[in-house]
Amino acid sequence: MTWPAVSVVMPILNEERHLEAAVRHVLAQEYPGELEVVLAVGPSTDRTQEVADALAAADPRVKVVANPTGRTPAGLNAAIHASSNSIVARIDGHAMMPSDYLRVAVETLEETGADNVGGIMAAEGETPWEQAVAAAMTSKVGVGNARFHTGGEGGPADTVYLGVFRRSALDRVEGYDEAFLRAQDWEMNHRIRSTGGVVWFQPRMRVSYRPRPNAKGLARQYFHYGRWRRVVARQHKGTINLRYLAAPVAVTAILVGLVAGFAFWPAWIIPGGYIAAILAASLPLGRGLPPKAWPAIPVALATMHMAWGVGFLTSPPGLGADSRTARAKRANA
Repeated sequence: MTWPAVSVVMPILNEERHLEAAVRHVLAQEYPGELEVVLAVGPSTDRTQEVADALAAADPRVKVVANPTGRTPAGLNAAIHASSNSIVARIDGHAMMPSDYLRVAVETLEETGADNVGGIMAAEGETPWEQAVAAAMTSKVGVGNARFHTGGEGGPADTVYLGVFRRSALDRVEGYDEAFLRAQDWEMNHRIRSTGGVVWFQPRMRVSYRPRPNAKGLARQYFHYGRWRRVVARQHKGTINLRYLAAPVAVTAILVGLVAGFAFWPAWIIPGGYIAAILAASLPLGRGLPPKAWPAIPVALATMHMAWGVGFLTSPPGLGADSRTARAKRANA
């Protein structure tokens, strides 16, 4: 086959620690076609800009563009606009792309006719806490049946991790909606599918992901995931399912049980049952992990569930009001 040229786009903010290694992994791809890397650098508080400029000076395949807002979807759009090839691959500034990633992606695009292919968000931890979170994030009890977290057979999917796109698909949907500060991948993949495209999960594409280093960071991450997934559900009817409702239902049931228990003590069985279920589910997830990680697994699971659920339940009605979909609905009202 004739291997098309690929543009790798990376939104970058405060990535001094990992950026050079991430770009080196891209440039070392075992890919027969041409490559370019476009770094959209936000207003970082570390030496990210200097590292990016040095990489561009050292290799003509690397280009740096500005992302004044520092926001991920704006950075992605800026990098896509500055890129020049027919295939566009998204990667993060702290993600280490395996050497065969682009070859597998382009082969899959050609074989399936898909508009976007992506693989597994392979969570890996270094500290006991990170290892516990990684175990939770790659389990069905932690994240449901999302194949890009837990793995599974290849095939059509609602969304995938990161993504390698045909430029024609990005042009068709006019790129990322910059109003979506979170869930921008899910939202754009929905528009790709709604306009006749196919999003394809390829389990051979695995990218390492480092979990948040503490419970506070994990809670903040999943809280915003829940808030913005509610925005997607409001603006794109029919996109919600039981997996997304499990966490908010659990939060509501636990709160009702805690309050009602003061008047009718058997109601405390509800939060007690949740705790028991989380502890039981944590036991198999600890296999192969160091003992120091075991106590953190139920904490990580509960943090993910509760933060996501609270975020979903408290998502303000006006959040995302400046999105393309919201503006179009107001214009047609």
